[in-house]
Amino acid sequence: MKNINELIDCNYDIDICGITDDSRNVKSGFLFVATKGFNVDHYDYVENAIKNGCVFVIADRDIKMNFPHIIVDKNINDFYREICQKYYDLDFNQLRLIGITGTDGKTTTATIVKNVIGNCSYMGTNGLEIFNEKYSVNNTTPVISELYENLKKIIDMNCSTLSMEVSSESLLHDRVKNLQYDIVAITNITGDHLNVHRTFDNYVRCKLKLLDLVRENGFAVLNGDDDVLNNIHVNNCIKFGFCDNNDYVITNYLEDDKYTRIYLNHDLEKIEIVSPLKAKYNIYNVVMAYIICKLYGIDEDIILNRIKNLKPIDGRLEVLDFGQDYDIILDYAHTINGVKSVISSFQNYDRKIVVIGSAGGRDKEKRSVIGKYIIENSDVSIFTMDDPRNEDVNDIIDQMVGDSEDYIRILDRGKAIQYALDIADKGSVVLILGKGRDNYMAIGDKKVYYCDYDIIERYFKEK
Repeated sequence: MKNINELIDCNYDIDICGITDDSRNVKSGFLFVATKGFNVDHYDYVENAIKNGCVFVIADRDIKMNFPHIIVDKNINDFYREICQKYYDLDFNQLRLIGITGTDGKTTTATIVKNVIGNCSYMGTNGLEIFNEKYSVNNTTPVISELYENLKKIIDMNCSTLSMEVSSESLLHDRVKNLQYDIVAITNITGDHLNVHRTFDNYVRCKLKLLDLVRENGFAVLNGDDDVLNNIHVNNCIKFGFCDNNDYVITNYLEDDKYTRIYLNHDLEKIEIVSPLKAKYNIYNVVMAYIICKLYGIDEDIILNRIKNLKPIDGRLEVLDFGQDYDIILDYAHTINGVKSVISSFQNYDRKIVVIGSAGGRDKEKRSVIGKYIIENSDVSIFTMDDPRNEDVNDIIDQMVGDSEDYIRILDRGKAIQYALDIADKGSVVLILGKGRDNYMAIGDKKVYYCDYDIIERYFKEK
């Protein structure tokens, strides 16, 4: 709790027990800051914030109400970040920040980095993790008040480093604008979230904004095989990939039942990384994490040992074993590139059964591309719901399948998964794509509890 005078010079003496710019999150005793969003002006919700219990309002216009408030004559969004930093007593110099963005691979790479460094927290799609304690977050990169509250929690728990996913939307909305990263990394840039960014060029510009947030003498790690990133040149930039012009060149990789062996050349040094993570796209994730940890200062032998002993990452090419005689893979893949990468990694099975949907209120253009690829590259294609929000699930599936009749439609995702497991037999692989370990289904304007893993676990318990 803080007094308003600790945050801003004013003539009021009011204690504040929380801060937000979203009137729906206001609780009794909160400070409400009326920021301006891309699609909403929070000034319009001042009255709602007051009804919900806020005790003080900061705005850039007169609220025309007899209520404790102050008007600022500077950018209200910048001011909000400053107020949040003061409220949570944040000294960013107490925390080493590693920021990872990209269309695919953020969660896997950030999680590997967290596990290899050791005294390191994680924040991203799979929540917030500090010393094996897990907390939920509302976005891959949370809104400013939640982000700053989490940073405070990490520091208070004496954790020295944060490996965090940085979403394109957080860069677009300047949620991380005041942060300074010791290391930033971009996994790849392919089309996604164009419902928000409108054009691919806008999306690229948002991703590249992360490069402007590197501390002096910090580093940038880029996938040099990516068509966009290959042409990016910044200070202290290290590129990696299969192409010979990279700083770290992946010369070969070999897979066996347990491990993938990755062979790297760097200057005159030859490096072998042994990883339990399978599929070609995970080679990029592992190598990027290896380079980040090297730059961070972790001993080479420790890095290689910890990578070799990595545990499966929740919802990322996660192999589920309930004693069945076929394979079940749970994966978050929902982009064109992500789906293709996963499907192409399972060519050696007698029968590929795929369960997939497409999120409502998101990129409609990718639906037909993903649907066509699934139908052409699987033996059984089951289309179902995936966070439909305010769209009709049948309409979404229609856009995915086009004129094809070679598919199965089961609207209820739980029933779709059960059907896939019912028809699976020895030599099959069941690929359940799109939600990973998400614990909700976005229906209408609400989030209803739902988890693919729970459906699968219950199926085998009942069986």
